[in-house]
Amino acid sequence: MEKEVFQLNCWFEGHVQGVGFRYQTVSVAKGFEVTGFVRNLADGRVHLYAEGEESEVLAFQAEVESELKDYIRNSEIQTEQGTRTCQNFRIQR
Repeated sequence: MEKEVFQLNCWFEGHVQGVGFRYQTVSVAKGFEVTGFVRNLADGRVHLYAEGEESEVLAFQAEVESELKDYIRNSEIQTEQGTRTCQNFRIQR
């Protein structure tokens, strides 16, 4: 049985689409041991999903929020434990 991993879903609101937000998030992910995806939502938000060791995932999310703070008005986070679902970190279309 595969070991469970920490999973984080984060929804960013603000001026987060059309500004390179997803590409910058992928760039930040390269510095962390996380897998997952980032995608634009039809309602104008950006959804970030990341999984891995809890400390690594939380540090990654905090770094994304720090680097892109000028575009973010609000963020909502949900976390849980579960089976790994991603092999890498990418933009999901």
